[in-house]
Amino acid sequence: MCGIAGIIDHFEASELDVMLASQQHRGPDYTGRYFDEGYATLGHNRLAIIDLSPQSNQPFLDTSGRYSLVFNGEIYNYIELKSELQAHYSFQTESDTEVLLAAYIIYGAACLQKFNGMFSFAIWDSQDKKIFAARDRFGVKPFFYCSKEDNFYFSSEIKALHAAGIPKLPNEKVWASYFAFGSYGNLEDTFWDGIAQLPGGHFLEYCDQELSINRWYFFEDEVAKQPEKRSYTEAKEQYLALLKDSIQLRFRADVAVGFNISGGLDSSVLLAMVNENEKNDATHTIKRKSNASINAYTFYTDNPKYDELPWVEMMIANTTNPLTKVLLQADTVPDFAKKMEWQQDEPYGGIPTLAYAKIFEQARKDNVLVLLDGQGMDEQWAGYDYYMQENDAIVQGVTDSPFRCNMLSDTFLSKAEKPAYPKPFEDEILNKQYRDLFFTKTPRALRFNDRISMMFSTELREPFLDYRLVEFAFSLPLDFKIKNGVSKFMLREIAAEYLADDLVFAPKRALQTPQREWLAEDLKEWVSQCFETIQNSKYAVWFDKLAFEKELQLYFEGNIQSSFHIWQCISLCEMLEMIDN
Repeated sequence: MCGIAGIIDHFEASELDVMLASQQHRGPDYTGRYFDEGYATLGHNRLAIIDLSPQSNQPFLDTSGRYSLVFNGEIYNYIELKSELQAHYSFQTESDTEVLLAAYIIYGAACLQKFNGMFSFAIWDSQDKKIFAARDRFGVKPFFYCSKEDNFYFSSEIKALHAAGIPKLPNEKVWASYFAFGSYGNLEDTFWDGIAQLPGGHFLEYCDQELSINRWYFFEDEVAKQPEKRSYTEAKEQYLALLKDSIQLRFRADVAVGFNISGGLDSSVLLAMVNENEKNDATHTIKRKSNASINAYTFYTDNPKYDELPWVEMMIANTTNPLTKVLLQADTVPDFAKKMEWQQDEPYGGIPTLAYAKIFEQARKDNVLVLLDGQGMDEQWAGYDYYMQENDAIVQGVTDSPFRCNMLSDTFLSKAEKPAYPKPFEDEILNKQYRDLFFTKTPRALRFNDRISMMFSTELREPFLDYRLVEFAFSLPLDFKIKNGVSKFMLREIAAEYLADDLVFAPKRALQTPQREWLAEDLKEWVSQCFETIQNSKYAVWFDKLAFEKELQLYFEGNIQSSFHIWQCISLCEMLEMIDN
């Protein structure tokens, strides 16, 4: 897990240096640079996870010196791929980095189909003077890019592009859509004008100032390739086998691995599979640092209405996993939120994101550099309540709209673009799952979580987003997923083989922090200051002044069913300071 950066065409070495310095938290173990004078420069911030030796530092060159690679992420099946490639390439390291580069040299762009992992990378071909860059199927790892004065820049974080001199100009269409519809833009958009992102499942090529972008992962086609008829028992056995393999692959590391849990079903499954993996650790397909017990982490806020500690402690009680409980308190939020906004570069998920970040802060102190979590199960198993509703809702457990279009000025609102999502499946619930997986919930969560893990120089792995699991689950009949009103039915039955029924069949809980109460009470003064800062800025024209003030007053008076619009304004306020600096 690292940071990558590069400039193609004309450049100064100092430009690359400031880019790398701005994202050094992504890889504090080594900073490397490559120069093809007059054509390209690549840089890398390394967080050493697999093959800790200096020989695996990046930029990584092949034995001929023609190709140089900068890579962020992990190729989990690198051991199997290495066996396949050994007849064609002479390996010098034990790293997945070299396997990735060898696969590209031998297979070209087709190598992407062979990778099971999370990745964004760029390969410079010094002979053809061409850059090839790609991003993993679901966009777990980021890739931002822009053009300036006929130069092409790319990086793992937006702040690196700003450090190189790209202007800090808000993308008003994306901001307006965010306030009006909760949209974070299209797959290629960012909140900054002139800065784009490569969508997940796409690759780009840049040569002679010509940029081309192509899609390489066609999820709908892969789902259609799944066998049409499977019995319930067969499907359950096959999914469980894939689940176990996904966990095993994600324990491949030369550093300590831990995991994050809450009190829900997905965490229950993760806990069960982690410990099942422990029993099978002698299979030699797993690469582990030691036989020490695997640390579990959870956060809490000292509010019994929201904290999931009772469920977490019940889950962990019959295991050997040490549990570290990390506390977030209201009075620490304003300062932490400011640091987080700088780290995220764009609006993020509020106080739950801050609470989650405390886990990675503690894990780094514990020298647990890799953490697993349970992201992705709701999207593949139709776990949200709104999947069964005949509307376009996208928020679990919320009946009132979290968006407040009335706060916006007519001019600003006219810039908003209501999101429209493709519907590639005949089944409407599958289309909602597809929307959440590729356009709404999963992309947002992956962005938030990548930034918070990297903030503390730790690596986050998502075993439930193994593409094999997601494709398989999407192909199953709806009554395997929802039965007698019970969501994620097959997954619950799998979990029931390992865990007590009161954990397995507990209803989904939508909220995990007292954000609504804290913003209305404990943090009222801070919230008021944020709204005042906006009103005194040039961005006050984005809002209808009276409606803006009224919404805040209504919130303070007790209309707190949703706090999303309040947090949106806090995000804008924190962003204003970034724009000015």
